[in-house]
Order: sequence, then structure tokens, then C-alpha cells
Amino acid sequence: MANPETLPASSDILVVGAGAAGLFASAWAGRAAREDGMRLGIVAVDGARKLGAKILVAGGGRCNVTHWKVTEADYAGATPPAIRKVLGRFTVDDTVAFFKAAGVEFYREDTGKLFPLTDSARTVLDALVREAGLAGARLVHPARVTAIDRGANGFRATTEAGVIEARRVILCSGGMSLPKTGSDGAGFSLAKSLGHSLTAPIVPALVPLILPDGDWVREFSGLTLRAEVVLWAGDGRRLKAFTGSTLCTHFGLSGPSVLDISRHWLVEGDRDPKLRLTINWLPGQSAEQVERIFVEAGNRHPLATLRNHLPDRLARRLCEVAGAPPQGDLSREARRRLAQAVVATPLAIVGNRGFTIAEATAGGVPLSEVRLETMESRACPGLHFAGEVLDVDGRIGGFNFQWAWASGFVAGTAAARALTRLAATP
Repeated sequence: MANPETLPASSDILVVGAGAAGLFASAWAGRAAREDGMRLGIVAVDGARKLGAKILVAGGGRCNVTHWKVTEADYAGATPPAIRKVLGRFTVDDTVAFFKAAGVEFYREDTGKLFPLTDSARTVLDALVREAGLAGARLVHPARVTAIDRGANGFRATTEAGVIEARRVILCSGGMSLPKTGSDGAGFSLAKSLGHSLTAPIVPALVPLILPDGDWVREFSGLTLRAEVVLWAGDGRRLKAFTGSTLCTHFGLSGPSVLDISRHWLVEGDRDPKLRLTINWLPGQSAEQVERIFVEAGNRHPLATLRNHLPDRLARRLCEVAGAPPQGDLSREARRRLAQAVVATPLAIVGNRGFTIAEATAGGVPLSEVRLETMESRACPGLHFAGEVLDVDGRIGGFNFQWAWASGFVAGTAAARALTRLAATP
């Protein structure tokens, strides 16, 4: 993507980061100003040579723009009421309407995910860049921001392309996931330099998990099936559970159920060293229900019974792990062990694939330090936030994009209207 723009000496609004949230904030800042009868100088800078790398790889290159139904329950990090308040300002219907007006229409998968009809993330990126430009925003890259200083009359940002002064700044720099796309955590340092704190820990989210060498689950690399992954506190409480497609890999586990629970495993593990993770190969079934299945089947052919529900190799391995004979009479104790292995196989997680693979970041600038009506900093007036730099991360399925659209809309419109109101004041 060519970038003919050069960095101006000043602007009314500086958007740091031209990814999903940054492009959206830029577009809505320009629209809000024009609705108020003004034209503001809006400059969005990004450190990447080619914009939108994270958008282009999303959804396997198709870009899962949002989900048909989004609520605060789909997110973690900040409190549900705070997340709900921001999401309510720009809904899924608003997202669909925005992109439709920009020439991008969607179709809905059975999972509820919305994808562009073209099945191409490029369609989404091109629409965002086009809409930001039509709204009057200038996109300048590569122009990585290395420092932002707050002065009496605004901000002074130092970038690799020069210095720019701005009356307001919108920080949309992302988190730490997929650092090769530009979100390498630099925005966290910028936020701290302007008076903000960061939550702890900051860990990868939507990331595959690693099992130890020799773990029998790794023998099933390539196997995909619907399963439930459950997180247990050290005191036995059931903390979280996600059911969905689950992929056994050469290193451990992946797939939506595992990706969704990964941030909870990593965050809670920082607090509870006895945290446990188990997998239920027959989601929706309890140990008692599985035992009843064996009894009703005659209790003499456990392997044949399991093969009615699971792949043959997995069924055989579960019999072996439980010490239950695959054929012949199944004692009460062997039946109990086998049922337990089916519904609660322990997962001896030893690590994760890290930020280089993770699709999102758990942790960031606390929402409690931001005015939710405007996404403006409580610590640094004139500074707004949007996107992954904040302590909000969603489950897989387009939820993180919807957070980018909603928070970008609020930050962009609020930053612009703060300036247009000021100009209208006698």
C-alpha cells in the first residue's frame, strides 16, 4: 500500500496506530467534525510499512469482522458493566451499517461469525483506509512513535518520520500479540509515560497451549473434535469452561475452546499455582451419565460403546489410560475410572505459544482510568484510548474487532467534538 503522505508539523488530532481501532477512530473523528460544520486536521501514524497486517491475517485471511450477537459476557479484563457501556455506543448493527455503506456486505456462518462476502480481509482493510481518507484523515507510515510529551497546549510526539504536535491524541497502538504486525507493546510504554498504570499480568490471549513431551494427547496431532475444556481452581471450584472445536497438535492443543480458555489459564495461574485444566471429550455429559451409557450398553464392550461417540484411536487410548479392558466385563471401579477419563482428562499444560502466535493480549490500560463516555484519560486530559491497548479482550469469533469498532467510534467522535465545541465557544 503506497503512502504518499509526509508527516506534517502539527494536527488537531493525532491517532497513534492505524490498525482496526485507529482507522475507525480516524474515520469517525473526521465525520464528527464535519457534522459539526468543521474540518479538523487528523493524522494517523503507524510504524508499519504496509498498513493493516493484523486485519489481513484475521480469520485465516477472510477477516471475521464481528459476531452476530455481542455482549459483555464475551469479554474479560475490565468489569462487565464498563465493557457493556462502551459496546452499547456502537453495536453490531452499527458495524454492519457502516461497512455496508462503505461497500462491504457480510454473510453469517453457523458459528455466528460475520465475514465479508468476498471472503477477503483486503476488502475490509481497503474500506477502512478509504473511509478514513474520505473523512479527511491523513495516514502516515512508517512513522513509529517513540515518545509523547504532554505540554501546556497539547502533545508533542516524536516519530521515526519526525516530530508532530497535536491538540489531542488517540492511542490505538494495540497490545503485544503478533508483534511482527506492529503491536509489540510500545503503546503500553507510551501510556505509562503519560501517567497510566497497566494491569498485571499482561499475557497472551487466544493462544495455543503446550503439553509436555511424551504426553499421550500429542499422539493425536491433527485430530479435531468438539470438546469442553474446563478450568479448575486449586480448591476445586469450576472457574471457566469453553466448548467448541478442539484441535490436538504436535505441541499440545489449539482450536476455539482452547484459545478461549488460554487467557484465563494464564491470568489465574499467576494467582493460583494449583490451577488445573481438564478436557471433556463428550461435552455436555457428566461422569455419571457416561457410566450409565456403559451400563445400558451391557457393560461388556466399553471400546465398542465409546466408538459410537469418539474416534476409534481416541477411544482405545482412553481405555488404556483408565486401565479399563477394551472388551469383556467392566468392573464398577474400571467403569468409574473410564468415565472420569472421558469427561475430565487432566491436561498437564507446560506453556503457551507466546505473543508471536497469540491473536490478542490480556491486560493493558485499566478501563477505570478512562472516562467511558469519551474514552478520554482521567490522568492525562486530551488523551483518548481505543482497541487492544486497553484491558479488554474478547473470545474468538470477531469480538475483539467489535471492541475495536466500538471503542474507536467513541474515542474518535469524542476527541473531535471536544475540539469543535471549543471552537464554538465565544
